[in-house]
Amino acid sequence: MSEQRVSSVRTVGNVVLWIARIALAAYFVYSGQLLFGDGVIGKFEEIGVGQWLRYFTGVLEIAGAIGLLIPRLCGLAALGLVGVMAGAVTTELFLVAKGGPELPAGLLVACLVVAFFRRDTIIALAKSLRPSVSASS
Repeated sequence: MSEQRVSSVRTVGNVVLWIARIALAAYFVYSGQLLFGDGVIGKFEEIGVGQWLRYFTGVLEIAGAIGLLIPRLCGLAALGLVGVMAGAVTTELFLVAKGGPELPAGLLVACLVVAFFRRDTIIALAKSLRPSVSASS
């Protein structure tokens, strides 16, 4: 494959990934703000942990949505949202009587794809947070 073709494929991939990140961010802002309303109080009462989990989940979803739009944080944000959606799938399967795990499972996979293709940002962020070891010690 020529370098020009590789560059074109990479550019298309970046555009598709940006579209996915924007779509996921829009959904998580929407979903997160719904958690601050009265529409899901019953579901969280059924879970039995308390309403604090509803607010905490809303904050995590909105923070993740913002992180998806920041290039340096997008991989880590997607990975965090994978965790949130794993909890949602588990909750829908085992704690909610008429649970529907399909939507959170789909979102989990989409976030996992973003995290995979932006793993370089996760690695770079981890390296920047690691304390440096001085040679004189």
